[in-house]
Amino acid sequence: MTQSRTRISKAVIPAAGLGTRFLPATKATPKEMLPVVDKPAIQYVVEEAVSAGLSDVLMITGRNKRPLEDHFDRNYELEEALTRKGDASRLARVRESSDLATMHYVRQGDPRGLGHAVLCAEPHVSDQPFAVLLGDDLIDPRDPLLARMIEVQERRGGSVVALMEVDPEQIHLYGSAAIVATDEDDVVRVTDLVEKPEASQAPSYYAIIGRYVLEPSVFEVLKKTPPGRGGEIQLTDALRELAQRDDIGGPVHGVVFKGRRYDTGDRGDYLRAIVRLACEREDLGPDFRTWLRSYVNEELQE
Repeated sequence: MTQSRTRISKAVIPAAGLGTRFLPATKATPKEMLPVVDKPAIQYVVEEAVSAGLSDVLMITGRNKRPLEDHFDRNYELEEALTRKGDASRLARVRESSDLATMHYVRQGDPRGLGHAVLCAEPHVSDQPFAVLLGDDLIDPRDPLLARMIEVQERRGGSVVALMEVDPEQIHLYGSAAIVATDEDDVVRVTDLVEKPEASQAPSYYAIIGRYVLEPSVFEVLKKTPPGRGGEIQLTDALRELAQRDDIGGPVHGVVFKGRRYDTGDRGDYLRAIVRLACEREDLGPDFRTWLRSYVNEELQE
C-alpha cells in the first residue's frame, strides 16, 4: 500500500452555484443559506469538516454570496443585544458559527463546473492532500464518513471518493464508479468513472456522493481536463484519469457509505431532510412527531 505522510488539515467547500432549482428563494439568498430546521445548510457541512479534524476551511464562492461570509463572521451588534438581555443560550448559538473554524474565501469568478471550482483552491491547498465537501449532501454526524475517508487516504494514498448504492433510475443524477473489491468490506478500488450515465450505460449503481479526499496531483490533471458534460470542467473526468493512471497521482479508492444522508439538492428531498432532522431533535422531535402523526392520519382519511 502507498503511504501518505501528510496529515490532512484543509477542507474545500464549493459554494458558487446559483441555486436555480430553488428560485425565487435563491434570487437574493444563497442556496447554502437556506435553513435546515434552524441552521443554514452550509453550517452543517462546516461542522462535519471540523468534526473530522479539518479546522482550515476554504469556501469557493461567487457573486451574491456575501451572506456566507457574514454568517461565519462575528456580529457584534447582535451579540451585544443578546448580552444585554441576558440571553446566554441564543448568544452561544450565534457565536457558534463564528468560532467553528478558520474560514477563508475565494471567488470562482467564471462558473465553469465543479472541477474548475476545485482548481480555484490550488493556491490555498498547495501540495497537501485535502477534502472537498459539497453542500447538497448533509451527512449525519453519527455516521463519520469523512473521518473514515481521511483514514483510508492516509493509509492507502491517492484519492478517495464517497460511494453510495442508488436505485438504477437515480444513477443518471450522479457520477457512476466501476469498482473492484479490496481486503476491507467498505473500501473498493475505483477503476473507471462515468459522469451521469443512463442506467443501461452505468458501470455500476455505486454513485459518487459529495465527499472527496484528493491528492494535490488532481490540480495538474484538472488544468488539462477539457469541458465535459454540460460544457463544464468535471471533477469526475479528472478522477477518471487518476483512477486509470497510477503514475500521475496514485490510485483512487471509494468508501462505500451505508449511513444517514440528507439530500438537500432538490425541493422534495430538502423538505424530507428537514422533517427527518426535526423528528430526531431532542428539543423539537417529541412534539413535532406527535403533530406529524396526527397530520398524516388526517390526510389519509380524506
